[in-house]
Amino acid sequence: MTRRPAAAVLLCGLLAAPLWAAAPPAAKPAKRYDVPYRLTDTKHVMVRVKVNGKGPFNMILDTGAPAVFLSKAASKKAGLEADDKGWAKADSFELEGGLKVPDTKVRVEDPFQLQGMNRMGLMGVELHGMIGYTLLAKYRVEYDFTADKLGFEPLDFTPPGAEQLDKGKVDDAEFNSMVMLTKMMSAFFGKPNYETVPRGFVGLEFEEKGGAVVVRKVFPGSPADKAGIKPGDQIESVKNVTVDDARDLARALAKAGVGQKLKVKVKRGDASEELTVELGRGL
Repeated sequence: MTRRPAAAVLLCGLLAAPLWAAAPPAAKPAKRYDVPYRLTDTKHVMVRVKVNGKGPFNMILDTGAPAVFLSKAASKKAGLEADDKGWAKADSFELEGGLKVPDTKVRVEDPFQLQGMNRMGLMGVELHGMIGYTLLAKYRVEYDFTADKLGFEPLDFTPPGAEQLDKGKVDDAEFNSMVMLTKMMSAFFGKPNYETVPRGFVGLEFEEKGGAVVVRKVFPGSPADKAGIKPGDQIESVKNVTVDDARDLARALAKAGVGQKLKVKVKRGDASEELTVELGRGL
């Protein structure tokens, strides 16, 4: 008789155990930024950046670069003043798409790689710098070359300070010799011709829905808003090119420059309408 109450208590304890071990709260999803990019003629990934509110500057993502490099001319435009070791701190560093990286350490320098590329016009666009490890390591970067944007997701990781990288600086004599070599090579290519214009800003977000490309959001005051495009509109064509999916739309907008007027056909309800969108400047 004395064992039954003990067994009952034990059974009650087993039944109550799941209540004590409450499930941990679900992790809050990290913020994701969609950063527009383009491939240069040499297939380097290029993004547009504003530094201290100035720009935009064309910069390539270079996982082999140890830090963020910005040309001397672009740094001067952005109001950066380098210290005696060549480093400067940008109060604001913003990638197109809304990704802001405060207090970014920048190496004020004209890397010989960029000097050579720009002098020979190999990229098809003038480059102003490179984004390297000290910034890229802070994010999980998703590359999808079938889309027109890169995914940047913040990580809980702080890479080593850029100051530590100064120990591996190339000495001036070696650096200057490489610069002279690129100048000699560029003489054979003549003056570069940068015909590429900045991609125009439309000001809308879209999604594939029900086998169509549908406008999800229109930014107030944007070219899309001024043209009369509204959330829920189905985009049927751009420049008389049929839009069947997001890739079609991305391709149609990829080479559209600032100030260009595009004929955009949208379907709203049962009626179709052709609107004119005059592209603006993003950053």
